[in-house]
Amino acid sequence: MGRLVGIAGSLRQGSYNAALLRAAVDVMPAGTELAVATIRGIPLYDGDLEASHGIPPEVAALKDAIAAADGLLLVTPEYNNSIPGVFKNAIDWLSRPAADIPRVFGNKPVALIGASPGGFGTLLSQNAWLPVLRTLRAQFWSEGRLTVSRAGGVFGADGTLADAAIRAQLGAFMHGFAAFAQANARR
Repeated sequence: MGRLVGIAGSLRQGSYNAALLRAAVDVMPAGTELAVATIRGIPLYDGDLEASHGIPPEVAALKDAIAAADGLLLVTPEYNNSIPGVFKNAIDWLSRPAADIPRVFGNKPVALIGASPGGFGTLLSQNAWLPVLRTLRAQFWSEGRLTVSRAGGVFGADGTLADAAIRAQLGAFMHGFAAFAQANARR
């Protein structure tokens, strides 16, 4: 059985990206689990805090979950045409100390998806993640792209994915990424 970890990069209660991550859980292929992780509770990165107190427990637990998974799904919002600060902050903590980067991210299959109320989806945010993933030596899955635009009309009032075409695209994306992750997982 394959195991992926998914993280939504928004802290907002009604986040479209958290809703998209929940929908991804529902369309996973048989034999593959998508565990939902959170960045909630991760403090702002501060080298002095790291030096005096070490890695926060929330960060250590998330690092271990990612390291144990076959792949990582980043579900990214787009703020001001780029990566949300809170999401980048979490990845910055996850890469500390630098000696842990190979264990957590090295050759780790990673995919990007995202939802936005705007007309371009999260294209610019996803593009901004690419140099970060290269620096971490992650293995980016580039065979699919899913950018959900005009998200307000895609999700129901209860936060469920209501658009059948987007659901089908998400299902195809997750099947493709799960196969890639399982084929390329570090053993």
